[in-house]
Amino acid sequence: MITAIFASLVSSFLFFAFYLLERGRYKERRRIVREHLAEVLPPSPYHAEERKPTFKEKLLAKMFHYADDFSGIGYRVNFFSETHDVENWLQQAGFPYKLTVERFQGLKIFMLLFGFVVGAFFFVLRFPLSQAGIILFPLAGYFSVILWMKAKAKKRQAELSYALPDFLDTMSVTLKAGVSLDQAMREIIRYFEGPLKEEFTRFLQEIDLGMPREMAYRNLLKRTDSVPFQTVIKSLIQGERLGVPVSTTFKVQAEEMRKMRKEKVKEQAAKASPKITLITTFVVMPSAMLLIGGLMILNMFSGDTNLFDLFK
Repeated sequence: MITAIFASLVSSFLFFAFYLLERGRYKERRRIVREHLAEVLPPSPYHAEERKPTFKEKLLAKMFHYADDFSGIGYRVNFFSETHDVENWLQQAGFPYKLTVERFQGLKIFMLLFGFVVGAFFFVLRFPLSQAGIILFPLAGYFSVILWMKAKAKKRQAELSYALPDFLDTMSVTLKAGVSLDQAMREIIRYFEGPLKEEFTRFLQEIDLGMPREMAYRNLLKRTDSVPFQTVIKSLIQGERLGVPVSTTFKVQAEEMRKMRKEKVKEQAAKASPKITLITTFVVMPSAMLLIGGLMILNMFSGDTNLFDLFK
């Protein structure tokens, strides 16, 4: 009996050692192949570097996992979050954290329940205004998801508009050198980051998969609401239909976008002046008046010639 147990333990140990040895050899061969491919093949614009998820991404992934259970309820409770609106927000935000419409609908219900738990916790501990917190915290959790996604979409569209003039200038120079539109786009887009690279990379992937060019352009228009970006895509559609060269158009549009950006900065600076005046009027001036008045009162009652000396 002891001999059989000993033999089984030795066999298990040998099997496990053999497994670890083969696994090490496999990883080494895979590393060698990867290094060889990296040396031989040119860099791909579609390649995404592998990286370990951060703590924030792990936490969000756990939240999304629990949120999936509430997707059905989220579809029914769709106040200020209709399905087509959510789909537009996700497209414009670039589907952050690989969110889908189903997961988004579940996430808002998950945050509503989380807000209710927080409100109930404060109510049990008898915090001030905790009765209102039972209602306000769930509402804040529900609408925070919607506002967060809208802010993501708005920020991404602003980044798209900001990077567009430099992209158009580079495209214009490259097209004038005789390079085709697709080839120029493939070469240039590698040197950009952010939403602009993501959108045009997806466009090129759709073209490679056989999608008609005009349909790929239409998909670009659906995924964005940036007015400058839509103007560029519409000019590309028109150039595709009429056979008009777009290099000069790109140059003119880039200059116009820069002018619009300067005008927008001037407009924002002009709007800042009344806000500063408002802050000065309602914050700084009352504080200064209180400070001066307080010093005058202190001087009247505790100075060398105070008010009480008049009655002596």
